[in-house]
Amino acid sequence: MNAVLLSLVVLFGLSLLRVNVIFSMLTAAVVGGLTGGLGMTHMVEVFTEGLKDNASIALSYALLGAFAAGLTETGLPERLVKRAVRLVSGKQPGDTPRAAARYGVLVAIAFIACLSQNAIPVHIAFIPVLIPPLLALFNSLQLDRRAVACALTFGLITPYMFLPVGFGAIFHETVVSNMTMNGLTVSASMLPKAMMIPAVGMVVGLMTALALSYRKPRTYIVGTESAAGAGMGEAEAAEPRTGAGGTWAGLGAVAAMLAVQLSTGSMIYGAAAGLAVLLITRVIAWSRADRVLTDGMRSMAYIGFVMMSASGLGAVLRETGHIESLVQAAVHTVGDNRALAALLMLAIGLLVTLGIGSSFSTIPLIATVFVPLCIELGFSPLATVALIGTAAALGDAGSPASDSTLGPTAGLNADGRHDHIWDTCIPTFLHYNVPLLLFGFIAAMVL
Repeated sequence: MNAVLLSLVVLFGLSLLRVNVIFSMLTAAVVGGLTGGLGMTHMVEVFTEGLKDNASIALSYALLGAFAAGLTETGLPERLVKRAVRLVSGKQPGDTPRAAARYGVLVAIAFIACLSQNAIPVHIAFIPVLIPPLLALFNSLQLDRRAVACALTFGLITPYMFLPVGFGAIFHETVVSNMTMNGLTVSASMLPKAMMIPAVGMVVGLMTALALSYRKPRTYIVGTESAAGAGMGEAEAAEPRTGAGGTWAGLGAVAAMLAVQLSTGSMIYGAAAGLAVLLITRVIAWSRADRVLTDGMRSMAYIGFVMMSASGLGAVLRETGHIESLVQAAVHTVGDNRALAALLMLAIGLLVTLGIGSSFSTIPLIATVFVPLCIELGFSPLATVALIGTAAALGDAGSPASDSTLGPTAGLNADGRHDHIWDTCIPTFLHYNVPLLLFGFIAAMVL
């Protein structure tokens, strides 16, 4: 049996049984490596070597978590929550939450998530700052957190697919360079046009989740809130712990982080710059700095460990050579049937991205065979771009190892009431991968 398919079956099976995702990936790597003929010793070596690929990302997330914790000390998140409460909860206690208020909050969250990929490229760093303090507001509006997860994941994926700015510029350049290396010269200006139809599929998925699947009010049991600040509980509109000076320091830290990140291209040094501003302005007292920053790192470090584990699993699956054999099997199956070829390419992209958790890392794996196949079958350059881009993006939503699902869970589960697999991965898988398959296929056929 194909080692990639068997490994993914093990990964998803264990995840659905609520086994820790890191342990699930370790087990999947063993199964995939042994099935692919690597042997236990070689498999461990490849897995360990592969961890390095995402080591910088892990450090980035840890520092972003520390920055988020430090920003909380400024009182800026509390002020934002207080304003949000005033805007959407103009109801008397005991009144039924207005549907308009729920939709307004969800659209705002999706919009902020979109900004985090392009206009203000902080990626998931905003989630631990913004979402935990809003949980009390979500509870008062009886928001289904699965809808919030869908709104966040939409904003973390759709912009980089469609817009050539921020992380989108990196995604587009990766697609262009890999397609060019494999025999089809294309330009980055083709990506927005090619990815417009798949992006519409993402919008359809978001509307379905918000207006149909999770439109009904949902009540969460209110108990002792976690130390992460998950709901501000009864102090929904509590005053910030610092005055206006702390708020200005927080805004200055955000500006410093963005300036350094954009100038250096490094999330590590961007987060470090933001932390430096918070320390220099004494928003974080020296006596508390170590504890605050350590707690913040801990909140995001788990995501980093998952990403590193996914990198190790991806290295093992690549080493087996079974990704190429899976693709070659698809090539032999389709013959000259363009429609079947498009569906199989999209399905393989979905499987690969689900397993390794990174759409960016999927592109080099699939472009090697997909580009020559598309040329042979007569797909236009624009249709080929749509197929490669959509096949890579497929699976980013729904993957247990993707930061597009890990980030939302980290924020929504701050009080322990949101499950990663059942409340984030499965809802986002259904509402985004299914439309992406359909609209990606349409793009390949009509472009």
